[in-house]
Amino acid sequence: MPQGDSNGSSKQHAATTKRVPTPGKATILAIGKSFPSQIIPQECLVEGYIRDTKCVDADVKEKLERLCKNTTVKTRYTVMSKEILDKYPELATEGTPTIRQKLEVANPAVVEMATKASLACIKEWGRPAQDITHIVYVSSSEIRLPGGDLYLANELGLKNDVGRVMLYFLGCYGGVTGLRVAKDIAENNPGSRVLLTTSETTILGFRPPNKARPYDLVGAALFGDGAAAAIVGANPLKQESPFMELNYAVQQFLPDTHGVIDGRLSEEGINFKLGRDLPQKIEANIEEFCKKLLAKSNNIKEFNDLFWAVHPGGPAILNKLESTLKLSSDKLECSRKALMDYGNVSSNTIFYVMEYMREHLKEDGREEWGLGLAFGPGITFEGILLRSL
Repeated sequence: MPQGDSNGSSKQHAATTKRVPTPGKATILAIGKSFPSQIIPQECLVEGYIRDTKCVDADVKEKLERLCKNTTVKTRYTVMSKEILDKYPELATEGTPTIRQKLEVANPAVVEMATKASLACIKEWGRPAQDITHIVYVSSSEIRLPGGDLYLANELGLKNDVGRVMLYFLGCYGGVTGLRVAKDIAENNPGSRVLLTTSETTILGFRPPNKARPYDLVGAALFGDGAAAAIVGANPLKQESPFMELNYAVQQFLPDTHGVIDGRLSEEGINFKLGRDLPQKIEANIEEFCKKLLAKSNNIKEFNDLFWAVHPGGPAILNKLESTLKLSSDKLECSRKALMDYGNVSSNTIFYVMEYMREHLKEDGREEWGLGLAFGPGITFEGILLRSL
């Protein structure tokens, strides 16, 4: 990343020069995040997980230790706690129907995190919460009627005619889907301001390790809990501070790959199976997908001329993306940092990446255009052509 001359000219230029938003195009006006109170350093995870699940299999412990080292994650946050396990000891018993108990924990937890992230976002935005006209609520971690969108609207004191959209069980691409939906709402409802909120917890998938379910260990080593929020709107007012334009969005699924990421709800919670060929499937299709987005930019031809905000599903996916698109090593730095600091927090993670990207672009604002990408069940690709403002 460029440092400028001894007078800091390039940094100063980047920090003081603002690009003008395209009239009618949706922009991100503010972002916020929230996490549960319990933080887990990765070096402490194995002992805690083995203890909490009463696992006595040395092979399982060794495999989990190896996975924890390979994920590159350093810290994560979690809703799960000793108090929860004391209240529901059956959560650590193999084969026990625990979906009711898990939902008793997860449903209020995701709304609490979503509320805190939304309040942080609204504070940064600087306008009253009552000016929010729409909610897009994203989660793969709760099940109930009415949904968390209504609970969130009540907690924030929003008007009772706020337009609400729920996006449930999209998995890791849900945050970028939420941005696409919020973009469509903002651009087709003049003056609207959309609160996009994502909130996730791993409670529904918590269970003792079992050799018949190897992906459980991958989840234990990689995934974390948290929430994020963004305010999206077109034609910003003088008191608003847009920092990213959502220029063009596209979704695509890969035919006959619906079994590569497979999630099923059962009496024990949610069970995931992840195909070993996921990084290869992404590798084989990502270049064409990115070119489709790139074609909508202002004559950008090279991938390395873009900034990249990519959902970090895991280090293998980031490595495949970097090598396939021949990206320079610094292009996925924000994604790798978000993975290191928070783990894979499903739909939320793209916003943690974008927060780091916002800081990078303040320091080095040469890159005007970028791509926001996420991948998930389907296999589904979500992509947005971004423009730094």
